[in-house]
Amino acid sequence: MSDQVSRKNFVAIIGTATAAAAVPSAAGAAAVPGAAAMPPMEMAANTPQPGGMAPLGNEPEAYTYFTEPEATFIEAAVERLIPTDANGPGARSAGVAFFIDQQLVGAFGTAAKMYRNGPWGTAPTPMQGYQLRQTPAELYRQGIAATQAYCNKTYQSGFAALTAAQQDDVLKGLDGGTIKFDDLPAKVFFEMLLQNTVEGFFSDPLYGGNRDKVGWKLVGFPGVAAFYANKITDYNKPYNVPPVSIADVQQGRPVAEGHELMHHMAMENAKALDKVNQ
Repeated sequence: MSDQVSRKNFVAIIGTATAAAAVPSAAGAAAVPGAAAMPPMEMAANTPQPGGMAPLGNEPEAYTYFTEPEATFIEAAVERLIPTDANGPGARSAGVAFFIDQQLVGAFGTAAKMYRNGPWGTAPTPMQGYQLRQTPAELYRQGIAATQAYCNKTYQSGFAALTAAQQDDVLKGLDGGTIKFDDLPAKVFFEMLLQNTVEGFFSDPLYGGNRDKVGWKLVGFPGVAAFYANKITDYNKPYNVPPVSIADVQQGRPVAEGHELMHHMAMENAKALDKVNQ
């Protein structure tokens, strides 16, 4: 947690698998070590879907769930988890805080598709799935408040105003369980925050994060253009093409050589979907 380069390298390693899982559906819980108890996100796009409605990715961004103090905390926390460095922008610039906010007002945040009856566990067993009484949205609200209270008591300042080293100490304390909360396990809050940060950094930009496809560019992920039959015999040659997002395809934006066939297939699928929805 204390070394920015090692953190970014770690993110790049797990990001390849996460990016593949997050186009267009959510990344799985196994993307982050120790996060097996976390429910996968049922990602909600921040824009209307195809079928005669507004193009994807064109809606203005505004926090829907987080209050201003909560958003300030989240922006600072995700930036420490995936920091800006020589490899490129970090989670704050990538819009990860907005991504998380949008998921918390959807099915993921309200636990719409999760088992919601007891017994509840204060020390969850990873193989048994998510076991807290709180919904993910409630977990974030209470976890942020408890972390801020710890920071104010320990440092006489909120998390966002701490030095980078102090912020790292707080995140380490949450992760290691040395920081305790009264009403929920701090480690579970940290694990959900870390998992969702990684998901937001590598998901399709449609969902509010991965702005300018910075996560995909970091790991060389080509995006939704997943057709490589014409490249299968190009042994030991890197496949270097600009990444293509769902919005790129839906809006008919030009794509680089190597993406043409997938782009054509996606456009045909979109046309077929429009006919079905009419």
